[in-house]
Amino acid sequence: MAKTGQTVAELMLHQLSLYGVKRIYGVVGDATFGLIDALAGQDEIEFIACKHESTAAFMASAEAKLTGGLGVCTATMGPGATNLLNGLGDAHADRAPVLALTGQAPTDKIGTAFPQFINQQDLVKPFAAYSANLASPDAALDLLEKAVGTALGQRAVTHLSVPKDLFMANASAKPRPLPDVIEGASVFTEESLESAAAVMKSAKRPMILAGSGAAGAAQDLQKLAESWGAGILASLGGKGLVEDDSPHMLQGIGEGGNPHASDLFKEADVVLLAGTTWWPEGHVPTDARVIQIDPHFNQIEKNIPVEIGITGKAEEVLPILADSLEGFSRSDDWMRRCRDVKEKWATQNEQEGGTEGFPVHPSRIMRALDRTVAPDAVLALDTGDNTVWTNRNFRQKNQTTVFSGYWRTMGFGLPAAMAAKLVSPDKQVVAIVGDGGLQMVLADLLTATRYGLNITVVVLNNGSLQMEVDKLKVLGAKGTGTDLTNPDFVKLAEACGWKAFRPGSDDELEPVLEQALHSDGPSLVDIRTAREFFPETE
Repeated sequence: MAKTGQTVAELMLHQLSLYGVKRIYGVVGDATFGLIDALAGQDEIEFIACKHESTAAFMASAEAKLTGGLGVCTATMGPGATNLLNGLGDAHADRAPVLALTGQAPTDKIGTAFPQFINQQDLVKPFAAYSANLASPDAALDLLEKAVGTALGQRAVTHLSVPKDLFMANASAKPRPLPDVIEGASVFTEESLESAAAVMKSAKRPMILAGSGAAGAAQDLQKLAESWGAGILASLGGKGLVEDDSPHMLQGIGEGGNPHASDLFKEADVVLLAGTTWWPEGHVPTDARVIQIDPHFNQIEKNIPVEIGITGKAEEVLPILADSLEGFSRSDDWMRRCRDVKEKWATQNEQEGGTEGFPVHPSRIMRALDRTVAPDAVLALDTGDNTVWTNRNFRQKNQTTVFSGYWRTMGFGLPAAMAAKLVSPDKQVVAIVGDGGLQMVLADLLTATRYGLNITVVVLNNGSLQMEVDKLKVLGAKGTGTDLTNPDFVKLAEACGWKAFRPGSDDELEPVLEQALHSDGPSLVDIRTAREFFPETE
Protein backbone atom coordinates (compact mmCIF):
# COMPACT_ATOMS: atom_id res chain seq x y z
CA MET A 1 0.00 0.00 0.00
CA ALA A 2 1.49 3.32 -1.05
CA LYS A 3 2.12 5.91 1.63
CA THR A 4 0.80 9.45 1.40
CA GLY A 5 2.35 12.15 3.57
CA GLN A 6 4.25 11.58 6.79
CA THR A 7 3.46 8.59 8.98
CA VAL A 8 3.23 8.57 12.76
CA ALA A 9 6.48 6.57 12.91
CA GLU A 10 8.28 9.09 10.68
CA LEU A 11 6.99 11.97 12.77
CA MET A 12 8.11 10.32 16.01
CA LEU A 13 11.59 9.63 14.64
CA HIS A 14 11.98 13.20 13.46
CA GLN A 15 10.95 14.45 16.89
CA LEU A 16 13.29 12.02 18.67
CA SER A 17 16.18 13.24 16.51
CA LEU A 18 15.41 16.77 17.71
CA TYR A 19 15.72 15.44 21.26
CA GLY A 20 19.25 14.30 20.39
CA VAL A 21 18.55 10.59 19.96
CA LYS A 22 21.21 8.97 17.75
CA ARG A 23 20.34 5.29 18.10
CA ILE A 24 17.41 3.00 18.78
CA TYR A 25 18.18 -0.53 19.96
CA GLY A 26 15.80 -3.35 19.21
CA VAL A 27 14.64 -6.49 17.44
CA VAL A 28 12.38 -6.38 14.39
CA GLY A 29 8.81 -7.64 14.83
CA ASP A 30 5.64 -7.33 12.80
CA ALA A 31 3.88 -4.97 15.23
CA THR A 32 6.70 -2.45 14.65
CA PHE A 33 6.98 -2.75 10.87
CA GLY A 34 5.83 0.85 10.47
CA LEU A 35 8.64 2.02 12.74
CA ILE A 36 11.21 -0.21 11.03
CA ASP A 37 10.13 1.10 7.62
CA ALA A 38 10.52 4.67 8.87
CA LEU A 39 13.95 3.92 10.35
CA ALA A 40 15.08 2.49 7.02
CA GLY A 41 13.96 5.66 5.23
CA GLN A 42 16.04 8.16 7.19
CA ASP A 43 19.63 8.56 8.37
CA GLU A 44 19.35 10.73 11.49
CA ILE A 45 18.78 7.80 13.88
CA GLU A 46 20.59 4.49 13.51
CA PHE A 47 18.75 1.27 14.25
CA ILE A 48 20.95 -1.19 16.14
CA ALA A 49 19.55 -4.66 15.48
CA CYS A 50 20.18 -6.91 18.49
CA LYS A 51 19.73 -10.64 18.83
CA HIS A 52 17.53 -10.38 21.92
CA GLU A 53 15.31 -7.62 23.27
CA SER A 54 16.91 -7.73 26.72
CA THR A 55 20.22 -6.80 25.08
CA ALA A 56 18.50 -3.88 23.37
CA ALA A 57 17.15 -2.60 26.68
CA PHE A 58 20.53 -3.12 28.39
CA MET A 59 22.20 -1.08 25.64
CA ALA A 60 19.66 1.72 25.98
CA SER A 61 20.16 1.74 29.75
CA ALA A 62 23.95 1.78 29.43
CA GLU A 63 23.83 4.65 26.92
CA ALA A 64 21.61 6.67 29.26
CA LYS A 65 23.95 6.00 32.20
CA LEU A 66 27.01 7.03 30.21
CA THR A 67 25.61 10.16 28.57
CA GLY A 68 22.82 11.35 30.85
CA GLY A 69 20.71 11.61 27.70
CA LEU A 70 17.78 9.55 26.52
CA GLY A 71 18.28 5.87 25.69
CA VAL A 72 15.67 4.34 23.38
CA CYS A 73 14.78 0.71 22.75
CA THR A 74 12.02 -0.95 20.76
CA ALA A 75 10.32 -4.31 20.49
CA THR A 76 7.21 -5.90 19.07
CA MET A 77 4.17 -6.75 21.17
CA GLY A 78 3.82 -9.75 23.48
CA PRO A 79 7.10 -11.65 23.93
CA GLY A 80 9.12 -8.80 22.44
CA ALA A 81 7.84 -6.30 24.99
CA THR A 82 8.21 -8.86 27.77
CA ASN A 83 11.84 -9.49 26.86
CA LEU A 84 12.62 -5.79 27.34
CA LEU A 85 11.69 -5.92 31.01
CA ASN A 86 15.03 -6.98 32.45
CA GLY A 87 16.83 -4.05 30.85
CA LEU A 88 14.04 -1.66 31.80
CA GLY A 89 14.35 -2.92 35.37
CA ASP A 90 18.04 -2.06 35.29
CA ALA A 91 17.34 1.46 34.00
CA HIS A 92 14.57 1.96 36.58
CA ALA A 93 16.75 0.81 39.50
CA ASP A 94 19.69 3.02 38.48
CA ARG A 95 17.55 6.02 37.44
CA ALA A 96 18.62 6.00 33.80
CA PRO A 97 16.33 7.88 31.38
CA VAL A 98 15.09 5.26 28.92
CA LEU A 99 12.14 5.29 26.54
CA ALA A 100 10.70 1.98 25.34
CA LEU A 101 8.67 2.07 22.11
CA THR A 102 6.67 -1.11 21.58
CA GLY A 103 4.26 -2.27 18.96
CA GLN A 104 0.74 -3.22 19.95
CA ALA A 105 -2.21 -5.06 18.42
CA PRO A 106 -4.19 -3.17 15.77
CA THR A 107 -6.60 -0.64 17.25
CA ASP A 108 -9.65 -2.79 16.47
CA LYS A 109 -8.09 -5.84 18.20
CA ILE A 110 -6.98 -4.29 21.50
CA GLY A 111 -8.53 -6.17 24.41
CA THR A 112 -9.37 -9.21 22.34
CA ALA A 113 -7.80 -12.66 22.07
CA PHE A 114 -5.55 -11.37 19.28
CA PRO A 115 -2.24 -13.31 19.22
CA GLN A 116 0.43 -11.82 21.49
CA PHE A 117 -1.90 -9.16 22.91
CA ILE A 118 -1.31 -8.12 26.50
CA ASN A 119 -2.10 -4.93 28.36
CA GLN A 120 1.37 -3.44 28.13
CA GLN A 121 0.63 -0.60 30.53
CA ASP A 122 0.05 -3.21 33.24
CA LEU A 123 3.14 -5.11 32.08
CA VAL A 124 5.58 -2.20 32.55
CA LYS A 125 3.87 -0.62 35.56
CA PRO A 126 6.53 -1.64 38.13
CA PHE A 127 9.25 0.07 36.09
CA ALA A 128 7.74 2.92 34.08
CA ALA A 129 7.10 6.37 35.56
CA TYR A 130 4.84 7.00 32.55
CA SER A 131 3.22 4.58 30.11
CA ALA A 132 0.52 5.23 27.53
CA ASN A 133 -1.04 3.54 24.53
CA LEU A 134 -1.44 5.70 21.46
CA ALA A 135 -5.10 5.87 20.46
CA SER A 136 -4.99 8.49 17.70
CA PRO A 137 -2.36 9.71 15.23
CA ASP A 138 -3.11 13.27 16.36
CA ALA A 139 -1.90 12.47 19.89
CA ALA A 140 1.49 11.05 18.86
CA LEU A 141 3.58 14.15 19.56
CA ASP A 142 1.79 14.95 22.80
CA LEU A 143 2.42 11.47 24.19
CA LEU A 144 6.01 11.42 22.94
CA GLU A 145 6.70 14.80 24.51
CA LYS A 146 5.26 13.61 27.82
CA ALA A 147 7.26 10.37 27.73
CA VAL A 148 10.58 12.05 26.89
CA GLY A 149 10.05 14.91 29.32
CA THR A 150 9.25 12.50 32.14
CA ALA A 151 12.23 10.27 31.36
CA LEU A 152 14.71 13.13 31.29
CA GLY A 153 13.13 15.22 34.03
CA GLN A 154 12.76 12.39 36.51
CA ARG A 155 15.61 10.19 35.27
CA ALA A 156 13.12 7.40 34.81
CA VAL A 157 11.85 4.73 32.44
CA THR A 158 8.91 5.67 30.24
CA HIS A 159 6.97 3.67 27.67
CA LEU A 160 4.73 4.16 24.68
CA SER A 161 2.87 1.33 22.98
CA VAL A 162 1.69 2.04 19.45
CA PRO A 163 -0.87 -0.12 17.62
CA LYS A 164 0.72 -1.49 14.46
CA ASP A 165 -1.79 0.27 12.20
CA LEU A 166 -1.12 3.64 13.83
CA PHE A 167 2.64 3.45 13.25
CA MET A 168 1.78 3.54 9.54
CA ALA A 169 -1.14 5.98 9.77
CA ASN A 170 -0.79 9.46 8.27
CA ALA A 171 0.17 12.17 10.72
CA SER A 172 -0.91 15.77 10.17
CA ALA A 173 1.25 17.30 12.95
CA LYS A 174 4.68 18.75 12.36
CA PRO A 175 7.79 18.15 14.50
CA ARG A 176 8.10 20.73 17.24
CA PRO A 177 11.39 22.61 17.28
CA LEU A 178 12.91 22.44 20.72
CA PRO A 179 13.10 25.73 22.61
CA ASP A 180 16.42 27.23 23.55
CA VAL A 181 16.71 26.22 27.19
CA ILE A 182 18.87 28.27 29.50
CA GLU A 183 19.72 26.06 32.43
CA GLY A 184 20.62 28.18 35.42
CA ALA A 185 22.51 26.88 38.40
CA SER A 186 20.61 26.41 41.61
CA VAL A 187 21.00 29.42 43.88
CA PHE A 188 23.06 28.27 46.84
CA THR A 189 24.76 30.62 49.26
CA GLU A 190 26.66 30.10 52.47
CA GLU A 191 23.54 31.32 54.27
CA SER A 192 21.26 28.79 52.57
CA LEU A 193 23.69 25.98 53.42
CA GLU A 194 24.34 27.26 56.93
CA SER A 195 22.54 24.38 58.65
CA ALA A 196 24.54 21.81 56.67
CA ALA A 197 27.81 23.61 57.36
CA ALA A 198 26.98 23.77 61.06
CA VAL A 199 26.46 20.01 61.21
CA MET A 200 29.73 19.48 59.34
CA LYS A 201 31.60 21.77 61.74
CA SER A 202 30.42 19.61 64.63
CA ALA A 203 32.30 16.63 63.22
CA LYS A 204 35.20 14.98 64.97
CA ARG A 205 35.30 12.00 62.59
CA PRO A 206 34.03 13.24 59.18
CA MET A 207 33.65 11.04 56.13
CA ILE A 208 32.57 11.63 52.53
CA LEU A 209 30.88 8.93 50.48
CA ALA A 210 31.04 9.86 46.79
CA GLY A 211 29.46 8.38 43.68
CA SER A 212 29.13 8.95 39.95
CA GLY A 213 26.86 11.94 40.56
CA ALA A 214 29.93 13.84 41.78
CA ALA A 215 31.83 13.31 38.52
CA GLY A 216 31.64 17.02 37.68
CA ALA A 217 33.00 18.05 41.06
CA ALA A 218 36.13 15.96 41.58
CA GLN A 219 38.39 18.92 42.41
CA ASP A 220 35.79 20.41 44.73
CA LEU A 221 35.48 17.02 46.44
CA GLN A 222 39.21 16.97 47.06
CA LYS A 223 39.20 20.56 48.34
CA LEU A 224 36.33 19.86 50.71
CA ALA A 225 38.05 16.76 52.08
CA GLU A 226 41.17 18.83 52.75
CA SER A 227 39.23 21.65 54.45
CA TRP A 228 37.13 19.26 56.51
CA GLY A 229 39.82 16.69 57.29
CA ALA A 230 37.63 13.91 55.95
CA GLY A 231 38.31 10.52 54.47
CA ILE A 232 36.73 9.81 51.08
CA LEU A 233 35.04 6.50 50.33
CA ALA A 234 33.56 5.72 46.93
CA SER A 235 30.72 3.66 45.58
CA LEU A 236 31.67 1.57 42.56
CA GLY A 237 30.51 4.39 40.27
CA GLY A 238 32.62 6.91 42.18
CA LYS A 239 35.94 5.09 41.98
CA GLY A 240 38.57 7.11 40.13
CA LEU A 241 37.01 10.52 40.89
CA VAL A 242 39.85 11.38 43.26
CA GLU A 243 43.41 10.36 42.49
CA ASP A 244 44.65 7.42 44.50
CA ASP A 245 47.67 9.38 45.74
CA SER A 246 45.38 11.69 47.73
CA PRO A 247 45.79 10.92 51.46
CA HIS A 248 42.01 11.31 51.81
CA MET A 249 41.05 8.64 49.22
CA LEU A 250 40.36 5.31 50.94
CA GLN A 251 38.81 3.61 47.86
CA GLY A 252 35.59 1.58 47.90
CA ILE A 253 33.16 0.60 50.60
CA GLY A 254 30.89 -2.40 50.87
CA GLU A 255 31.36 -5.82 49.32
CA GLY A 256 34.51 -5.61 47.24
CA GLY A 257 35.69 -2.32 48.73
CA ASN A 258 38.59 -1.56 51.04
CA PRO A 259 38.17 -4.33 53.65
CA HIS A 260 39.69 -2.16 56.36
CA ALA A 261 37.49 0.87 55.75
CA SER A 262 34.20 -0.46 57.08
CA ASP A 263 35.25 -0.45 60.74
CA LEU A 264 36.59 3.07 60.37
CA PHE A 265 33.47 4.27 58.55
CA LYS A 266 31.25 2.92 61.32
CA GLU A 267 32.96 5.36 63.69
CA ALA A 268 32.18 8.41 61.56
CA ASP A 269 30.03 10.99 63.35
CA VAL A 270 29.11 13.10 60.29
CA VAL A 271 28.81 11.71 56.74
CA LEU A 272 28.36 13.69 53.53
CA LEU A 273 26.90 11.74 50.59
CA ALA A 274 27.81 13.38 47.29
CA GLY A 275 26.22 11.99 44.13
CA THR A 276 25.39 8.55 45.44
CA THR A 277 22.53 6.64 47.02
CA TRP A 278 24.85 3.82 48.07
CA TRP A 279 24.45 2.99 51.77
CA PRO A 280 25.60 -0.61 52.21
CA GLU A 281 24.07 -2.18 55.30
CA GLY A 282 26.67 -3.64 57.61
CA HIS A 283 29.38 -1.24 56.46
CA VAL A 284 27.93 2.09 57.58
CA PRO A 285 27.62 3.99 60.88
CA THR A 286 24.39 3.56 62.81
CA ASP A 287 24.23 6.93 64.57
CA ALA A 288 26.10 9.39 62.33
CA ARG A 289 24.50 12.64 61.20
CA VAL A 290 24.02 12.28 57.43
CA ILE A 291 23.89 15.05 54.82
CA GLN A 292 23.00 14.08 51.27
CA ILE A 293 23.41 16.04 48.03
CA ASP A 294 21.30 14.87 45.09
CA PRO A 295 19.54 16.73 42.26
CA HIS A 296 16.56 14.40 42.58
CA PHE A 297 16.36 14.18 46.34
CA ASN A 298 12.58 13.89 46.33
CA GLN A 299 12.89 10.62 44.37
CA ILE A 300 15.36 8.89 46.63
CA GLU A 301 13.78 5.82 48.18
CA LYS A 302 16.88 4.16 49.58
CA ASN A 303 16.91 3.51 53.33
CA ILE A 304 19.41 6.20 54.31
CA PRO A 305 18.99 8.02 57.66
CA VAL A 306 19.38 11.51 56.15
CA GLU A 307 19.22 14.48 58.52
CA ILE A 308 19.70 17.18 55.87
CA GLY A 309 18.92 16.69 52.19
CA ILE A 310 20.24 19.21 49.67
CA THR A 311 18.48 19.17 46.30
CA GLY A 312 21.15 20.19 43.82
CA LYS A 313 24.19 19.11 41.88
CA ALA A 314 27.41 18.28 43.66
CA GLU A 315 29.32 20.85 41.60
CA GLU A 316 26.90 23.57 42.79
CA VAL A 317 27.06 22.67 46.47
CA LEU A 318 30.55 21.36 47.28
CA PRO A 319 32.50 24.58 46.54
CA ILE A 320 30.28 26.56 48.93
CA LEU A 321 30.57 23.96 51.66
CA ALA A 322 34.35 23.92 51.22
CA ASP A 323 34.50 27.71 51.59
CA SER A 324 32.25 27.53 54.66
CA LEU A 325 34.74 25.19 56.33
CA GLU A 326 37.79 27.40 55.86
CA GLY A 327 39.54 27.55 59.23
CA PHE A 328 37.78 24.39 60.49
CA SER A 329 39.83 22.72 63.20
CA ARG A 330 40.63 19.32 61.71
CA SER A 331 41.37 16.24 63.78
CA ASP A 332 44.93 15.13 63.13
CA ASP A 333 44.22 11.82 64.87
CA TRP A 334 41.29 11.08 62.52
CA MET A 335 43.37 11.85 59.43
CA ARG A 336 46.17 9.66 60.78
CA ARG A 337 43.73 6.80 61.14
CA CYS A 338 42.42 7.40 57.60
CA ARG A 339 45.99 7.27 56.26
CA ASP A 340 46.70 4.08 58.21
CA VAL A 341 43.65 2.38 56.68
CA LYS A 342 44.63 3.62 53.22
CA GLU A 343 48.23 2.40 53.52
CA LYS A 344 47.27 -0.94 55.03
CA TRP A 345 44.94 -1.68 52.13
CA ALA A 346 47.38 -0.42 49.49
CA THR A 347 50.02 -2.86 50.78
CA GLN A 348 47.58 -5.76 50.96
CA ASN A 349 46.14 -4.98 47.52
CA GLU A 350 49.61 -5.04 45.99
CA GLN A 351 50.32 -8.40 47.63
CA GLU A 352 47.01 -9.89 46.46
CA GLY A 353 47.65 -8.71 42.92
CA GLY A 354 50.92 -10.63 42.88
CA THR A 355 49.32 -13.98 43.72
CA GLU A 356 50.84 -16.65 41.51
CA GLY A 357 49.33 -19.82 40.11
CA PHE A 358 47.21 -21.32 37.36
CA PRO A 359 44.25 -21.27 36.99
CA VAL A 360 44.77 -17.59 37.70
CA HIS A 361 43.74 -15.97 40.95
CA PRO A 362 41.11 -13.22 40.31
CA SER A 363 43.27 -10.61 42.09
CA ARG A 364 46.11 -11.37 39.68
CA ILE A 365 43.75 -10.82 36.74
CA MET A 366 42.77 -7.41 38.11
CA ARG A 367 46.42 -6.45 38.52
CA ALA A 368 47.07 -7.41 34.90
CA LEU A 369 44.09 -5.29 33.81
CA ASP A 370 45.11 -2.19 35.70
CA ARG A 371 48.55 -2.47 34.12
CA THR A 372 47.25 -2.79 30.57
CA VAL A 373 43.91 -0.98 30.27
CA ALA A 374 44.06 2.62 29.05
CA PRO A 375 43.73 5.19 31.87
CA ASP A 376 40.71 6.79 30.16
CA ALA A 377 39.02 3.54 29.08
CA VAL A 378 35.37 2.66 29.63
CA LEU A 379 34.92 -0.46 31.75
CA ALA A 380 31.64 -2.36 31.39
CA LEU A 381 31.11 -4.72 34.30
CA ASP A 382 28.84 -7.70 34.38
CA THR A 383 27.26 -8.79 37.65
CA GLY A 384 28.84 -11.62 39.59
CA ASP A 385 32.15 -12.60 41.09
CA ASN A 386 33.90 -10.48 38.46
CA THR A 387 32.23 -7.35 39.89
CA VAL A 388 33.46 -7.72 43.45
CA TRP A 389 36.99 -8.71 42.45
CA THR A 390 37.16 -5.70 40.13
CA ASN A 391 35.93 -3.45 42.92
CA ARG A 392 38.41 -4.96 45.33
CA ASN A 393 41.64 -5.10 43.35
CA PHE A 394 41.39 -2.97 40.20
CA ARG A 395 43.22 0.29 40.93
CA GLN A 396 41.05 2.67 38.98
CA LYS A 397 42.51 5.82 37.46
CA ASN A 398 40.40 7.99 35.16
CA GLN A 399 38.43 5.09 33.72
CA THR A 400 34.66 5.37 33.45
CA THR A 401 32.73 2.40 34.83
CA VAL A 402 29.24 1.34 33.76
CA PHE A 403 27.46 -1.47 35.57
CA SER A 404 24.12 -2.72 36.86
CA GLY A 405 24.06 -1.04 40.25
CA TYR A 406 20.83 -1.81 42.08
CA TRP A 407 19.18 -4.26 39.65
CA ARG A 408 22.36 -6.34 39.57
CA THR A 409 21.49 -8.37 36.52
CA MET A 410 23.79 -10.84 34.90
CA GLY A 411 24.30 -10.35 31.18
CA PHE A 412 24.80 -6.57 31.37
CA GLY A 413 28.52 -6.39 30.57
CA LEU A 414 28.62 -7.22 26.85
CA PRO A 415 25.61 -5.03 25.89
CA ALA A 416 26.97 -2.15 27.97
CA ALA A 417 30.37 -2.41 26.27
CA MET A 418 28.75 -2.30 22.82
CA ALA A 419 26.70 0.76 23.77
CA ALA A 420 29.79 2.44 25.23
CA LYS A 421 31.69 1.96 21.98
CA LEU A 422 28.83 3.41 19.95
CA VAL A 423 28.68 6.41 22.29
CA SER A 424 32.47 6.90 22.47
CA PRO A 425 34.04 5.31 19.38
CA ASP A 426 37.47 6.78 20.16
CA LYS A 427 37.64 5.30 23.67
CA GLN A 428 39.05 1.92 24.57
CA VAL A 429 36.16 -0.19 25.87
CA VAL A 430 36.68 -3.30 28.00
CA ALA A 431 33.97 -5.61 29.34
CA ILE A 432 34.89 -7.60 32.44
CA VAL A 433 32.49 -10.53 32.64
CA GLY A 434 32.03 -13.90 34.23
CA ASP A 435 31.42 -17.04 32.23
CA GLY A 436 27.88 -17.29 33.60
CA GLY A 437 26.93 -13.72 32.71
CA LEU A 438 28.41 -13.93 29.23
CA GLN A 439 26.46 -17.08 28.41
CA MET A 440 23.20 -15.18 28.93
CA VAL A 441 23.95 -12.90 25.95
CA LEU A 442 26.24 -15.02 23.77
CA ALA A 443 24.14 -14.52 20.64
CA ASP A 444 24.91 -10.81 20.74
CA LEU A 445 28.58 -11.41 20.11
CA LEU A 446 27.31 -11.21 16.54
CA THR A 447 25.91 -7.73 17.17
CA ALA A 448 29.42 -6.48 17.87
CA THR A 449 30.58 -8.21 14.68
CA ARG A 450 27.74 -6.74 12.63
CA TYR A 451 28.57 -3.18 13.64
CA GLY A 452 32.36 -3.57 13.74
CA LEU A 453 32.62 -2.63 17.41
CA ASN A 454 36.22 -2.64 18.58
CA ILE A 455 35.68 -3.85 22.14
CA THR A 456 37.53 -6.34 24.31
CA VAL A 457 35.67 -8.83 26.48
CA VAL A 458 37.67 -10.36 29.34
CA VAL A 459 36.09 -13.56 30.64
CA LEU A 460 36.80 -14.80 34.14
CA ASN A 461 36.15 -18.45 33.36
CA ASN A 462 35.95 -20.64 36.45
CA GLY A 463 33.16 -22.92 35.24
CA SER A 464 30.99 -21.86 38.14
CA LEU A 465 28.45 -19.36 39.43
CA GLN A 466 31.09 -18.62 42.04
CA MET A 467 29.31 -15.78 43.85
CA GLU A 468 26.38 -18.10 44.52
CA VAL A 469 28.74 -20.88 45.58
CA ASP A 470 30.35 -18.52 48.11
CA LYS A 471 27.02 -17.34 49.51
CA LEU A 472 25.73 -20.89 49.84
CA LYS A 473 28.92 -21.73 51.73
CA VAL A 474 28.40 -18.83 54.13
CA LEU A 475 24.86 -20.03 54.79
CA GLY A 476 26.06 -23.57 55.35
CA ALA A 477 23.61 -24.65 52.66
CA LYS A 478 23.93 -27.28 49.99
CA GLY A 479 23.95 -26.16 46.37
CA THR A 480 23.07 -27.55 42.98
CA GLY A 481 23.14 -26.04 39.50
CA THR A 482 26.12 -23.81 40.23
CA ASP A 483 28.57 -25.68 37.99
CA LEU A 484 28.48 -24.40 34.43
CA THR A 485 28.61 -26.29 31.17
CA ASN A 486 30.78 -23.89 29.22
CA PRO A 487 31.51 -23.81 25.51
CA ASP A 488 34.99 -23.20 24.21
CA PHE A 489 34.74 -19.40 24.32
CA VAL A 490 37.73 -18.96 22.01
CA LYS A 491 36.30 -21.15 19.26
CA LEU A 492 32.83 -19.68 19.70
CA ALA A 493 34.11 -16.09 19.51
CA GLU A 494 36.18 -16.91 16.43
CA ALA A 495 33.12 -18.47 14.81
CA CYS A 496 31.38 -15.12 15.38
CA GLY A 497 34.16 -13.22 13.64
CA TRP A 498 36.02 -12.13 16.77
CA LYS A 499 39.72 -12.43 17.54
CA ALA A 500 40.10 -14.63 20.61
CA PHE A 501 42.92 -15.44 23.00
CA ARG A 502 43.58 -17.70 25.97
CA PRO A 503 46.66 -17.20 28.18
CA GLY A 504 48.29 -20.45 29.24
CA SER A 505 49.80 -19.15 32.49
CA ASP A 506 49.65 -16.16 34.82
CA ASP A 507 52.88 -14.88 33.23
CA GLU A 508 51.12 -14.63 29.86
CA LEU A 509 48.30 -12.39 31.15
CA GLU A 510 49.72 -8.97 30.32
CA PRO A 511 51.09 -9.86 26.88
CA VAL A 512 47.83 -11.54 25.85
CA LEU A 513 45.74 -8.65 27.16
CA GLU A 514 47.92 -6.16 25.30
CA GLN A 515 47.46 -8.16 22.11
CA ALA A 516 43.70 -8.25 22.52
CA LEU A 517 43.37 -4.59 23.50
CA HIS A 518 45.27 -3.50 20.40
CA SER A 519 43.46 -5.77 17.95
CA ASP A 520 41.19 -4.37 15.26
CA GLY A 521 37.57 -5.34 15.76
CA PRO A 522 36.05 -7.20 18.69
CA SER A 523 38.33 -9.41 20.76
CA LEU A 524 37.82 -11.84 23.62
CA VAL A 525 40.26 -13.09 26.27
CA ASP A 526 39.25 -16.34 27.96
CA ILE A 527 41.11 -16.62 31.28
CA ARG A 528 41.03 -19.85 33.25
CA THR A 529 40.22 -18.46 36.68
CA ALA A 530 40.72 -20.07 40.08
CA ARG A 531 37.59 -20.79 42.12
CA GLU A 532 38.55 -18.52 45.01
CA PHE A 533 36.24 -17.75 47.91
CA PHE A 534 35.69 -14.01 47.97
CA PRO A 535 36.84 -12.85 51.42
CA GLU A 536 34.08 -10.27 51.98
CA THR A 537 31.16 -12.53 51.04
CA GLU A 538 28.05 -11.75 53.07
